[in-house]
Parts: sequence; structure tokens; C-alpha cells
Amino acid sequence: MITTFELGDKIIMRKPHACGTNEWTIVRTGADIKIKCTDCGRIVMLDRASFIKSAKKNLSRTEEEN
Repeated sequence: MITTFELGDKIIMRKPHACGTNEWTIVRTGADIKIKCTDCGRIVMLDRASFIKSAKKNLSRTEEEN
């Protein structure tokens, strides 16, 4: 579960997308979070609670920390 995220961050979700990747990019934030698959380009909108629950890791934050 992640707590901090911004536009453009790359996120790893718990379950993979149908195309096989589980890496997504945040396109929109607010009450709903819109994410875009980095492999096939599909855009999905989730409510904030579902997004926080299903997001596993923020790749952009781990790169900044190192």
C-alpha cells in the first residue's frame, strides 16, 4: 500500500493487467485516480480508496530515495 503519489509517477499494481504488465503511470489525481498501462496504453479510472489498496509500489519514489 502506498500513501504518497503524484502525476507522472510509475506505479506497480498488485494484479497484472490483461496485457501482462503490472506497471502503470498516474495520469490524473483527485477523488478518482486515472492510470495508464505502460505496455498497451489502456486507461483505467479507480476511486482513491481502491487505488491505494491495490497499488503495491511507487517506482518514482524509490528512484528518488536512492
